[in-house]
Amino acid sequence: MKFGIAARRDREEALKLAYRVYDFLKVSGYEVYVDEEAHENFPHFSPDDVIPLEKMDVDMMIVIGGDGTVLRVEHKTTRDIPILAINMGTLGFLAEVEPAETFFAISRVLEGDYFIDERMKIRTFVEGFNNIPDALNDVVVLTGIPGKITHLKYYIDGELAEEIRADGLIISTPTGSTAYALSAGGPLVDPRLHAILLVPLAPVALTARPLVVPDFSSIEIEVLTEREIILTIDGQFYTQLPPHLRIRIEKSPRKTKFVRFSKRIYPKYTLKIKKKF
Repeated sequence: MKFGIAARRDREEALKLAYRVYDFLKVSGYEVYVDEEAHENFPHFSPDDVIPLEKMDVDMMIVIGGDGTVLRVEHKTTRDIPILAINMGTLGFLAEVEPAETFFAISRVLEGDYFIDERMKIRTFVEGFNNIPDALNDVVVLTGIPGKITHLKYYIDGELAEEIRADGLIISTPTGSTAYALSAGGPLVDPRLHAILLVPLAPVALTARPLVVPDFSSIEIEVLTEREIILTIDGQFYTQLPPHLRIRIEKSPRKTKFVRFSKRIYPKYTLKIKKKF
């Protein structure tokens, strides 16, 4: 079994834990590779085991950090590699393991005592733009100028669902319902549901409410504003788009795979925010 290791780059505790995991697996006789950015910030790994995330060809990624670190790894790795996420962030909704449980969790992995939790992703289509990655959390259409609203219409399966003037629109997976969509007033959605959320971002009209649609829906956004807009994917990818265009969003055929040890969702899922804040 081959392992890859990545860590949050701005926390020494995460990098030190990454090294301990690396050393444990190496001593145990496993093939282990380390993200080159982790090595740059903690140069104690063997240079022979350091490769960029884009070239990771392993059976499992061990990611030590917050949700942002998990998303960075998920976006940069080219294969759908199962991720064991160890929380060293603020909320860590994507993480399965707390730092104190790290080596117990790894031992369970080595014994085969785990399962894979597959999470849906969404895909964005814009004519003339072929480099837009899939989103695990969300696709966000934003005004290109802070303080200026954008004018959008969005259609569900070809039917007009809403017309809004707002700072933007968040299109989220159930996994992403605990991220930007939650901050914008969207609902917490059980990650086992097959759905897509549409959450207006600071709309002018109080009647513009979040909408939940089936995951087989085709969502089309018509940009009516005269200004450029910004398209973001999971907070990891950004691009400017011209005005007067259409954006189509659908469920992706790809999924993100997480290593899990328990199928329980509650109360951890709903109480995590209350415990942190």
